[in-house]
Amino acid sequence: MESLWERTWKRTEFTRLEKDIKTDVLIIGGGMAGILCAYMLHHAGIPYVLAEAERICSGITKNTTAKITAQHGLIYDKLLRVFGTDRARQYLEANEAALRKYRELCKGIDCDFQEKTSYVYSLDDRGKIERELSALEKLGAHGEFIQQLPLPFSVAGAVGYPNQAQFHPLKFIGAISKGLHIYEHTPVRELIGTTAITDYGRIAAKDIIVATHFPFLNKHGSYFIKLYQHRSYVIALENVPDVDGIYVDEAQDGMSFRNYKELLFVGGGDHRTGKKGGGWQVLRDFAQKHYPSAAEKYCWATQDCMTLDGVPYIGPYSASTSNLYVATGFNKWGMTSSMVSAMLLCDCIQGKDTPCAEVFSPSRTILRPQLVINGFEAAVHLLTPSTRRCPHLGCALKWNANEHTWDCPCHGSRFTQDGKRIDNPATGDLKK
Repeated sequence: MESLWERTWKRTEFTRLEKDIKTDVLIIGGGMAGILCAYMLHHAGIPYVLAEAERICSGITKNTTAKITAQHGLIYDKLLRVFGTDRARQYLEANEAALRKYRELCKGIDCDFQEKTSYVYSLDDRGKIERELSALEKLGAHGEFIQQLPLPFSVAGAVGYPNQAQFHPLKFIGAISKGLHIYEHTPVRELIGTTAITDYGRIAAKDIIVATHFPFLNKHGSYFIKLYQHRSYVIALENVPDVDGIYVDEAQDGMSFRNYKELLFVGGGDHRTGKKGGGWQVLRDFAQKHYPSAAEKYCWATQDCMTLDGVPYIGPYSASTSNLYVATGFNKWGMTSSMVSAMLLCDCIQGKDTPCAEVFSPSRTILRPQLVINGFEAAVHLLTPSTRRCPHLGCALKWNANEHTWDCPCHGSRFTQDGKRIDNPATGDLKK
């Protein structure tokens, strides 16, 4: 099931690494975050290379719904309560800067960039909306209370956040990746210090950025307990109204909406990877009920790394490592978080002061309620008898009947029916 983006772009091709090389910065991972890091370093005049195990954007980026917004659900009320005013403002300013950078870059790129108002709605809790508006006001941002939306159901209220955006992510990638120092089909098998071992050559670097969606190094940073993965589903419908905006339910298992040309994307059916969820059937039932004249043109699914506190991990890989950086845990907001990652990490590597580094620090406290849930899931599935086990850390795999895949409920690795790896953190296929 290819996404609309995959079917409507001309892929740029890059060669495989076939010799030993040296560089200042190695970027591992060729999704949106990795390519933006390469772009920033390229234009800062810093020697770098990017190594991608397969082809650029062959992982999660191709399946995004491509919303570019600083309004990540009802995030700011939560950030004020959990982190305080200064860090909440850091998060807001970093994401608004990311949006401005996209706006600047997209001026010269044919990538269907459009500015839209973003709406976060609640089906049944007006108080949540009012608290978010109050939080935005405290942070000096503008939000508007909206009572009615052009969606086929009533809401208790919504936060309207103007001047956000949407685009075609792969057309954007196709443009900015031209001329970058990228190697495809170059999986990094091992790191020895800051030297990467690949199948056909070594890459000796001064600094390394790990932008592989879920970090693949287990011995540093405790990402195996700090992250879990979440699947969600999309259908693209024709013969439906233009809703003229970006719409997201504040509930994690709610629905999202946005138009692309004559199509309406309806997203939802969410569940933790390896668990049961509504999948595409929930979306198709919704469409049949509310848009009976609609026709489904595309369908696809995506996967997101979720952190303990709803804020990405961007910065030094761990407190005990040097010259090693990470960008992960984008919590369903991969477009703005990728740009934040590139801007922040490019500054870090140049030794520049980074005002937002504190809020995104991967070494911040892990004492959050989600930690207990992650630990419980890992313990249960490590002890579950099964002949199919994930090569990452040995959890029992679960069969996903919707997508015909083997999924790991601990950390989100996924495999085809025949055992070929689809999604990391596993780095290899299932053993026969």
